[in-house]
Amino acid sequence: MIYVLDSNIVSYMLKKEAEVIANYRRTADQGHEFIILPIVRYEVERWLMEQKLKKMLTQFEILCEEAGTLEFSRPVWQQAALIYADLSQRGELIDDADIFIAAFCLTYEYTLVTNNLRHFERIDKLHTVNWKSNATF
Repeated sequence: MIYVLDSNIVSYMLKKEAEVIANYRRTADQGHEFIILPIVRYEVERWLMEQKLKKMLTQFEILCEEAGTLEFSRPVWQQAALIYADLSQRGELIDDADIFIAAFCLTYEYTLVTNNLRHFERIDKLHTVNWKSNATF
């Protein structure tokens, strides 16, 4: 199985949140793979650069090398447009970045690891897991 890491999960990993790190290691030990999407990389890098967290930026670069990276394809863009239209019609829009993350996961049938279930649960058929049990919304 392939897991897509959301920016909040990556942030917890960089902050060395024990529960999230343990879940990452357990999942990796089971032979599963991870992907960090370009939009997640942007969100995390901008935060690290803004905060001048050079050591964490180095750790993040290592994590990105360990995880795979895939670019958005035409089917992902189309899926994102469908998600946007559906959420807009229901009056439940979320950030574009989250729409693209969800579209990627739906297009390739990957599982999203996130602590932001409140937004992502609005998207039909999206498979999510939360590695942080004391989730706050």
